[in-house]
Amino acid sequence: MPSELLQYSARGLIAGVDEVGRGPLAGPVVAAAVILDPVRPIEGLADSKAMTAKRREALNIEIRQKALCWAIARAEVDEIDELNILHASMLAMQRAVGLLAIPPEHALIDGNRCPQLRCTTEAIVKGDQSEPCISAASIIAKVERDREMVGLEAIYPGYGFAAHKGYPTRLHMQALAEHGVTPIHRYSFGPVARLLEQD
Repeated sequence: MPSELLQYSARGLIAGVDEVGRGPLAGPVVAAAVILDPVRPIEGLADSKAMTAKRREALNIEIRQKALCWAIARAEVDEIDELNILHASMLAMQRAVGLLAIPPEHALIDGNRCPQLRCTTEAIVKGDQSEPCISAASIIAKVERDREMVGLEAIYPGYGFAAHKGYPTRLHMQALAEHGVTPIHRYSFGPVARLLEQD
């Protein structure tokens, strides 16, 4: 019997959970939870950051079609500023698991901390590189967030959100200095906070 089937039979349904967007200066943090179907394997699952956008998009479609269930949730910019990015990330992951159509009996969380869930949890550092269900969650979360940041480029032109997705690149820092802070920026993050202090 394949090891993945053994894992399911021994521990029940397992959800992989990951978030995207801790490092950016703008936009939400987005989390996903995925319960894969052991009889419908998906080839090529890996860390979403290590693959091309085209490959992520293809896998995103396949994950949504083949997984037993999946869910995406988020924590907004004001929640990030109020709670801090760590607690906002935990909240987004908690929300994603709570939205799953099938409640998992165990959750594998990417990283070294676990959100409070109704099922048992296990934190796995670099889990998106070793656990297919976490990889699947990282992929659909990243595709979702990247699409949103591309859309925000039309609302806030001149900041380059479609290119850098809110991360503190040179282009983004130049745009911030030139155009100022927008409502989708995280006011509690150092570079943004310093600009606000100058106003």
